[in-house]
Amino acid sequence: MVKRTLVQNRPWLLASIAAAVAYFVLSDARIPGIGIIALKGAGVACLSVYAWLRHSSADARLLAVVMALSALGDIGMEFYTAIGGGIFLVSHLFAMALYLRNRRQNMVASQKLFAVALAFLTPFVAWQLVSSTADAAAVTVYALALGAMAGLAWTSSFPRYRVGLGAVLFVISDLLIFAQMDILAQSPIPAWLIWPTYYAGQFLIATGVIQTLRNELQPE
Repeated sequence: MVKRTLVQNRPWLLASIAAAVAYFVLSDARIPGIGIIALKGAGVACLSVYAWLRHSSADARLLAVVMALSALGDIGMEFYTAIGGGIFLVSHLFAMALYLRNRRQNMVASQKLFAVALAFLTPFVAWQLVSSTADAAAVTVYALALGAMAGLAWTSSFPRYRVGLGAVLFVISDLLIFAQMDILAQSPIPAWLIWPTYYAGQFLIATGVIQTLRNELQPE
């Protein structure tokens, strides 16, 4: 059983990691545009396939849709930022539905407070980062969905230090993108951190949700 599981499912995780690392290493190399774009989308696309094959529940299918939309968003960002951002916004809505289906029953005040902070501070910080740009309104609307997604992930029944942390890393990645639009436009920091934080967040979300569904256990 263990060997069969490894053969059938782990290759998709390994392929995902390989594609993500390859994209990060090769993104500045002289590779034809379509090739590097496909490599970028492959990382999270493999997570979508992993989720679809690893569990047959409605929640796993919903997760697979979230990851598939994110992969399309990764590709869309390479053609036109508004297209990619719009696809990611839709993916956040599907992710919110997943987390709402799996609400944590008992939460302490600090957990609720952190979720509220994610929901409201994310769009506020995003607006502060881009307020002097022409895209301020669109970014703030997107960040509202991003913050809500992260807050709901933190208060879901999935493990906070995998799925919740993954959502927080997603927020950090996007805030770095927004900073790159203005205050960090000349800094190398976003280029080094955006992709690692984004992919690590998606990987934690995908594996955390699927592991919970397979174990049929509620996290502490």
